[in-house]
Amino acid sequence: MTAVPNAFDDPAYRQGVIDLLGLLAYGEISACERLAEDAKLAPELATKVEVAAMATAEFHHFEQLRDRLVELQVDPFEAMRPFVSTFERFHRQTQPSTFLEGVVKAYVGDGLAADFYREIAAFLDADTRELVLSTLSGTGHSEFVVDVIRQAIADDPKVGGRLALWARRLMGEALSHAQAVVAERDALTAVLVGSVDRPGSGMDLAMIGRMLTRLTEAHTARMEKLGLAA
Repeated sequence: MTAVPNAFDDPAYRQGVIDLLGLLAYGEISACERLAEDAKLAPELATKVEVAAMATAEFHHFEQLRDRLVELQVDPFEAMRPFVSTFERFHRQTQPSTFLEGVVKAYVGDGLAADFYREIAAFLDADTRELVLSTLSGTGHSEFVVDVIRQAIADDPKVGGRLALWARRLMGEALSHAQAVVAERDALTAVLVGSVDRPGSGMDLAMIGRMLTRLTEAHTARMEKLGLAA
């Protein structure tokens, strides 16, 4: 990775990127932890391996983000600390009660993360953008969930309705928590919408609204792929 770019001469931008990397890093390690628990509930060895592969991919993403924070001479664990309570609250409020709910949660999270990374990458400096896109390239490990859920619905059609409600709840909670995080972190907001010193460097409020619409539409498409009414 190349030297820290000139964008980091702006203290607000630097802090915003640190917040963003801390947010993403804790999200990855948190997902890894939850998936490791889900793997224990897998009904078959093949499925257990697939879930474990997802957990491994999340950990590798975390390592990339952690290493970038170290490059920036930032303690990665301090950078993650402000986001711990938000993620833990989200997981408490979306605790799956079955293996199927667990893998739907993983599928929703994996897809939402990929969509979000893709949206924000354009507004970042070259090195951070490269890292975010590299992390994005490692998503998609949850595709096996499609077959698992479609088979479960074929075996018991009632499962579909319950999981569709669960998926809607997950998406609502995820967007709500994400908006709360951005609202609480001024530097992170500055990266997304552009700071006073860097006009036009980010998204305006209308663009953010359109981004949220696109995230929701992509979620709906994924739920249709699963065979669920979103």
